[in-house]
Amino acid sequence: MRLDVVTIFPEYLEPLNVSLVGKARARGQLDVHVHDLRQWTYDRHNTVDDTPYGGGPGMVMKTEPWGDCLDDALADGYDNGAHGPVLVVPTPSGRPFTQELAVELSERPWLIFTPARYEGIDRRVIDEYATRMPVYEVSIGDYVLAGGEAAVLVVTEAVARLLPGVLGNAASHQDDSFAPGAMANLLEGPVYTKPPEWRGRDIPEVLLSGHHGKIARWRRDEALRRTTRNRPDLIERTDPKAFDKKDREMLSILGWAPGPDGRFGPTPDAVEE
Repeated sequence: MRLDVVTIFPEYLEPLNVSLVGKARARGQLDVHVHDLRQWTYDRHNTVDDTPYGGGPGMVMKTEPWGDCLDDALADGYDNGAHGPVLVVPTPSGRPFTQELAVELSERPWLIFTPARYEGIDRRVIDEYATRMPVYEVSIGDYVLAGGEAAVLVVTEAVARLLPGVLGNAASHQDDSFAPGAMANLLEGPVYTKPPEWRGRDIPEVLLSGHHGKIARWRRDEALRRTTRNRPDLIERTDPKAFDKKDREMLSILGWAPGPDGRFGPTPDAVEE
């Protein structure tokens, strides 16, 4: 996978050299190119922004530097054998970034990120490149940052760990929170390791039983317990068909019941047993 990031703060992307992403780069699984947008400015002040049309506070990032930089990044990618680019635009007005979207992006061979500053990028830039490639406008949460570079790091790490060979155990992400399949719309439950007793606290006996079926059921129940407590909205919007008989029994214990439409919701006087 090739990654291009256009930014006015290249140093912000230094974390791409460490941890799993850094190792993936060293092994050649990720080809990362960070571009300093100011190198595509043409005045002595390296200006990348201007006042907004229509008035209002803040500044807007200019079309010319972005267009010229993206054109050069695309040309370089094509010259070096890259193909199938998509533009990833971090913005609080984008679609929520989810595990499902991370999986989708991990199947793309080339991601080009446009983290903005100030009030954002002149919309014509996004509209222009939408005629050349798919555009993903993504939000990592319902809040506003000073710039999009932090979002680039979040998206990159979520995507990179899904690439073949990046994780030591290829199956380790299958039980992650939100993972497509059995864990969709569920949070992963608690995990434990050695020693079996620490400061008077033991680990659950079922994890020492060696009974894989019981362990799997315990983990599923704990996922349901944590999700109903921390993210009840996930349970409420889950298709009831996703819950088997044992799931339904656990949800009942947790004080949840199907409503008129079949979807589960908390009962008014529910008390967890």
